[in-house]
Amino acid sequence: MSPRVSAVSAPAGPGPSTPLRADAARNVAQIRAAAIAAFHGRGLGTPLEEIAAAAGVSKATVYNRFGGRAGLIDAVIGTLVAAEMYALIDQAQGTAAPWAAIAGYVTGRRDLLYREPAFTDALLMTYPGSAQLAALARAATEATVTLVRRGQDAGVIRPDFTAGDLYYADVANGLALRELPGTTRADYDRRTRVFLDSLRGTGRPEG
Repeated sequence: MSPRVSAVSAPAGPGPSTPLRADAARNVAQIRAAAIAAFHGRGLGTPLEEIAAAAGVSKATVYNRFGGRAGLIDAVIGTLVAAEMYALIDQAQGTAAPWAAIAGYVTGRRDLLYREPAFTDALLMTYPGSAQLAALARAATEATVTLVRRGQDAGVIRPDFTAGDLYYADVANGLALRELPGTTRADYDRRTRVFLDSLRGTGRPEG
């Protein structure tokens, strides 16, 4: 497993030298599970009071164990978004054909947006205090710039397309999904194909 995936998946709280009591460890596990369920359904802005109530603890306990929203996000964002995004980056960077690399990467990002509302918050950096979100944003930006440049050098991506264009398209897409629910998977996948077609350059894509 990639070290960065392990880092974003690690729980917050005391390190190995200060093991938690059984009841405290149980609280941490319950808060993590409640946060993952809440963030998965509603994004990273879900009120901490609701997460605490779902975990059967007080809001003060959430702050005590995670230091607030940013710490809680750091503790669960790997499960929600980061591990999958890092895997997408690694897969794209390991794909030899430039068009297949960018097509897989774009499709994967859009798929994650459809399934995971927290990815929209990650793109928007709604919570800049989260170190894991900041690290993910840097990695994704660098990967996107590299993949786009590689595709343009091969002639398979239109020369005027930029990494920023993909970012804004994904943000708009994520906000539309949030504000206009009910998009079917079939329609969504069709729009993904249309978007990919709009990126094509004059070269002949592989496959």
